[in-house]
Amino acid sequence: MKNLLNNIDLNEALFDNTNIGFVPTMGSLHEGHISLIKKSLKVCNKTIVSIFVNPKQFNNKKDYKKYPRNIKKDINILKKLKVDFVYLPKIKDIYKTKNKIKIKLKKQDNILCAKYRKGHFEGVIDVMTRLTKIINPSKIFMGEKDFQQLLLVKRYIEKNFKSKIIPCKTIRNRHKLALSSRNILLNKNDFNKASMLAKDLILFKKKLFKKENLKNLVIIKKNELIKKFDIKIDYLELRNTKNLKLTNRIKNAKIFIAYYINDVRLIDNY
Repeated sequence: MKNLLNNIDLNEALFDNTNIGFVPTMGSLHEGHISLIKKSLKVCNKTIVSIFVNPKQFNNKKDYKKYPRNIKKDINILKKLKVDFVYLPKIKDIYKTKNKIKIKLKKQDNILCAKYRKGHFEGVIDVMTRLTKIINPSKIFMGEKDFQQLLLVKRYIEKNFKSKIIPCKTIRNRHKLALSSRNILLNKNDFNKASMLAKDLILFKKKLFKKENLKNLVIIKKNELIKKFDIKIDYLELRNTKNLKLTNRIKNAKIFIAYYINDVRLIDNY
């Protein structure tokens, strides 16, 4: 495995390579990331993993500073997986150009996390645009846990580049909690609480297949979860998986949630 510490290293390493698979990460790698990497290793000639905590997608400086980082552990994981390249850029490598990329979300896209994290997805699309330009991958592997992010990035990248976004299923632990780098920030009690909430919502969705007037049931469920788990919920909504429009039908729909346990924000979809 080659460590690429800047863009010169990257250009030399990727020169004349084709069918490159790219897995963008912010580090603190877990089984979710590993599943993306394994898929890339299986279908692409070469696989490159980036580790870059992107400051532009954090609308809270404290959140950026406390984002979990463990580069030594990450490198060891990638070596064991036999990844071809790991790209470890500095901020100047990504944002070297003075030309600002103008990203503006459509009005209908200011929902879910976009509504509560102003500028977040603009920052994500911006950095994904820059990374795609630098790496020029054939395929980019992204998880479905960040479902809104996946759809927005897919729409923008595939419109402007030849790279294809490959969606990959959410990986959960044995307690049904979606794997996330932020889970490290939870203490034992809060981790158990998040796990119980995940199981609760999975069971709730199964029951919705036999129900009517789903909108009211979701509102009732939101209030129930707030009281039961003593949490703050940004949103709990049933939305269509193709266009993320609110729906009252369970077919082709997911339940989307963003919530805080103490000051740790978690998202998921079921």
